[in-house]
Amino acid sequence: MAMHKGRGWHGRLLAAALGVTVAAAATSVWTAQADTAGGRQPQARVSAPDAQGQVAKVAADIAHASDRGARGVNITIDDGPDPVWTPQVLQLLKDNGVKATFCMVGTQAQAYPDLVKEVVAAGHRLCNHTVSHDTTMDARSEAYQSQQILDAERMITKASGGVRPQYYRAPGGAFTPYSRQLAASRGMRPLGWNVDSKDFERPGVDTMVATVKSEISNGPTVLFHDAGGDRSQTLAALREVLPWLKQQGYSFGFPVR
Repeated sequence: MAMHKGRGWHGRLLAAALGVTVAAAATSVWTAQADTAGGRQPQARVSAPDAQGQVAKVAADIAHASDRGARGVNITIDDGPDPVWTPQVLQLLKDNGVKATFCMVGTQAQAYPDLVKEVVAAGHRLCNHTVSHDTTMDARSEAYQSQQILDAERMITKASGGVRPQYYRAPGGAFTPYSRQLAASRGMRPLGWNVDSKDFERPGVDTMVATVKSEISNGPTVLFHDAGGDRSQTLAALREVLPWLKQQGYSFGFPVR
């Protein structure tokens, strides 16, 4: 997995989120503390209802596969929602008949609940991307990890009008055994990626398209972003990549749960 370090936007986001997460810690961390007494890690034995109210039993290992099988592709969109770019991404996906998984940052979901509802209404799935996108999650305490995951789950669910995230993606891929088990215990399958479009670095549309074309054989889950700066290159790349994938015989699905 690629690690995304040095993101100035996420540094500011983390600072802005501290007031939210510290204030909420007393009410959220107890869930994880109850499981970690005596040094035990939370087990993926607790099932949580999914968007349709059904019990979701998920594994704690990191998912990459598509529910559409060997020729399936999972388009995943990280770091939003964003009032400028998310609506454009949604329109582009609609134009191409593609459903995607949106890995949302808790503070962004809290700030733009109408966009979260639009994502759900369009048939896309939600993914928990923590409260503040701290890429050092794997070096932080279990209490901090649980705060970031559980508070984001609460924020996203509230913003969506009650639809829960079905996946958990650690910022920068900074998973830990603890965070994977905690997410799974809440019905959120840990979600990785196989193809990093590198769109966050804005390397140019041609480079991004070439990356996806050359790396899609690595696996079905492709990473793009709809927040964190100018995403015009992302939109342009998606306009080329989505039709190309269809031409190659791929179909679009969701990550396995």
